[in-house]
Formats: sequence, structure tokens, C-alpha cells
Amino acid sequence: METKILLYLVAGVLFILSLAGLSSAKTAVRGNRYGILGMLIAVVTTLAFSMHSWQSALLIYGTIAAGAIIGTAIAKRIDMTALPQLMAGFHSLVGLAAVCVAFAAFYSPTAFGIGTPGHINKFSLLEMSLGAFIGAMTFTGSFIAFMKLQGLMSAKPIRFAGQHLFNGALGVAIAVMTILFTFIQTGDVLTIITLCAAILGVLLILPIGGADMPVVVSMLNSYSGWAAAGIGFTLQNMLLIITGALVGASGAILSYIMCKAMNRSFFNVILGGLGEDEATNADGATEERAVKAGSAEDAAFLMEQAGSVIIVPGYGMAVAQAQHIIRELVDILKSKDVKVKFAIHPVAGRMPGHMNVLLAEANIPYEDVFELEDINSDFSSTDVALVIGANDVTNPAARTDTASPIYGMPILDVDKAKTILFVKRSMGVGYAGIQNELFFNPKTMMLFGDAKKVSEEIVKAFEMM
Repeated sequence: METKILLYLVAGVLFILSLAGLSSAKTAVRGNRYGILGMLIAVVTTLAFSMHSWQSALLIYGTIAAGAIIGTAIAKRIDMTALPQLMAGFHSLVGLAAVCVAFAAFYSPTAFGIGTPGHINKFSLLEMSLGAFIGAMTFTGSFIAFMKLQGLMSAKPIRFAGQHLFNGALGVAIAVMTILFTFIQTGDVLTIITLCAAILGVLLILPIGGADMPVVVSMLNSYSGWAAAGIGFTLQNMLLIITGALVGASGAILSYIMCKAMNRSFFNVILGGLGEDEATNADGATEERAVKAGSAEDAAFLMEQAGSVIIVPGYGMAVAQAQHIIRELVDILKSKDVKVKFAIHPVAGRMPGHMNVLLAEANIPYEDVFELEDINSDFSSTDVALVIGANDVTNPAARTDTASPIYGMPILDVDKAKTILFVKRSMGVGYAGIQNELFFNPKTMMLFGDAKKVSEEIVKAFEMM
């Protein structure tokens, strides 16, 4: 037993080092390796101390093999642009696992060492109900987030009259049923708690719009961590408690940081947009206004004459998988003594760190990549800002339009650059559902087309010079 605890502590320390490593792009690879090693130690230790018979070994290893095959197949087919919905899908499975463990512990308490049927420890009953509550809410909430991110349902907020009151009533009902469950110990009450939590999970995510989905993905990650911690208490597994608490706390902190970056209320987002003014939601309509369109040759000429260029990557770059050709463009610019930097908004893309991962994949030097607060002051002295599909995070309406749903959100000050090149497929609105005022700025030249194709044409234009 001492060996098991020691190995769990080693794994726990590795998970902490992993989180520390993931806090910086320069140390992210090392952080991932710590996490992989920690998980390997955790899994091997758990298996080594859980084999009581060949039947249990067959069941456990068979389940692991099936999960590994399915997970590998999904990982090989998934695109980088689909990682947010993949994360949401995986979060839902963690929630479902918490619910299954809660019910398994209730119906087989002897196997878990928490008592006998009808005479289960009250603290264990509380752990079960909390695990079922958080797990069910995570399961259905993550499923709705997946549907929105995958485009299987509208990304716009979905509301009905009295929704928040109904959510509050559900919360009170869950609290009352949880207290009741610790006294009467019936499966029907646990089922009611689970169903109410499942409904609440749906209702909390439905009113959250597309602009806030990165925060939702992060918050669901936190929920899945707390669900895992609940499983740990039920299973009396120290490492699962530690790991779940780490994921839950780090996810909550990240969500808070992202809310700050978007000028959103943390509690409003996690409570399904409580108190949000529905009148401020855009309808996604586009306006018939004149814009200045240019060609790849125009863009190449402007950047060749520039002394400095700031590139702002966004979801459009991710969709087109244009990061590698952008790296070629950067090399060309640097060979012409043009200073090149990348500006990353905290919520660019659909998940935290989305752009950083893509740029790292293309071997963009870490020292060329800057966060919003470190680079915003540079735009006013920059000759050319090249925006590649980053819509909402560059929209000046966040500073000027009090009726805009993104009003008050810190943005990249692209409009302060001397010349703006904006690569975009069309004049369509961004994920927040509003038109970008930057398109109509006299300093902006629109480069319409797929980000990868346009970037390739710019590189060819440089080669023809």
C-alpha cells in the first residue's frame, strides 16, 4: 500500500509540473511529457494493485483496449480546427463516467467499502449525489457545446421566458433532493438528481452565444475535473482526487482569465448568461457598404516596402491550415530585413492556445509570438498589419459601439496600424454574429479568398519581384 501511495504522489507531482510547463509555449512540450509520464505511472500503478482475478483483468484490459482503439481512430481523423468540439465531446464522457460510478457505488456499496445496501455512509451518499450532479451537468452541457461548435445547432443564444428562474428552481430541487437522499437512500432520488442536473446542463449552455464558446469549453474542462474528483472520493482513490482538483481549479482559473480578456462576467457565463441584455445580441446581418479590395501582388508590394509587419492569425488560418505557408512568408520578409511579429488574442480561434499550437506546428519562433497586452502598443508604429481570418478579436466596435455584444472586450488594436491587409473568404460575420468595422476602414485592403491560397499567391508574388 505504501508503494502505491508513493507512486501516486510521484504521478501527482508530475501532473503539477505538467500544468506548470503548459503555462508557456516554450515549455509546453516538456509539460506534455511530464503529463504523459505521470498518467503512465498512474495507470500502471492502478492496474497493478487492482487485479484480483483473471476475469477482472480481462474486463479491465479489454475495456482499455477498446477505448484506445476508438481514441486512436478519432485522433487520426480529427482536424486541428475540430479540437474544441473534440474536447467538448471528451468532457462529456468524463461526466458520464462520474454518473456511472455514482450509481455503481450506490447499488454495490460493499465493493466500494462504503457500507451495505440501505446502510451507506452519509458522507459517501453526499459524494455520490455531487458526483452524479456534476457529472450529469457536464455530460449534457458538453454535448450541447459540441453540437454548437460542430454546427449541428445554431451558435446563437437560445432562450425562453423565465429561463433563469427555472434554472434556479432546478438548483434548489437538486439541493433538496441531495439532502433527502442522505436520509432515505433510494435509487429513485439519485435518479431524479441526475435527471435534474442533466436538464440544467442543457439550459446553462443553450443561452451562451458563439462569441463566448471558448470560455464555455474551458469551463466544461473545469467541470469535468470536479466530476473526476468526485469519482475519486467515491472510489477512495487519492490520485484521482488530486488530478480532478488540478483540472477543475486550473480550468476555472483559465475561464476567469478568458472572461477578463473578453470583458465578460465570469458568473454570468457559467450561469448561462444570467442578467445578459438580450437586446444587445446581433442578428448576424451584413451591411451593403463599400470596401477596398486588393490582390496578392498589392499585398506583396506593401509588405516589401514596410519596415515592420504584425501578423494576426485567427480561425480562418486554422480552417485553411495556412500556418506553414505563413512561415514561408515570414522567412521571405525577414530576408528583406522586415521586422515580423505575431499578435495573439487570448480567445483567438475556438479554444485557449489554438493559435499558439498552430504557429508552433509551423516552427514559428516563440520569440516572434506576442500576447495582446505585450504587443498592442506596437500597432501604432507598425507599417502593415496582416490579419488572417481573425474577425471578432480585431473589431473596433468593441471600443465604440455600446450596443455591440462584444462591447468592452479588449481587442488587438489593428486599426491603429498604418496599413491593414485583411485575408478573409467573404464579408461574412464572425463567430459573434456581428459585422467587423475594420473592413470599412480606409486603411484596410481586403484580400478575399482561402487563407492558404491567398498566402501562397503572396509568396509567389514575392518570388516574381
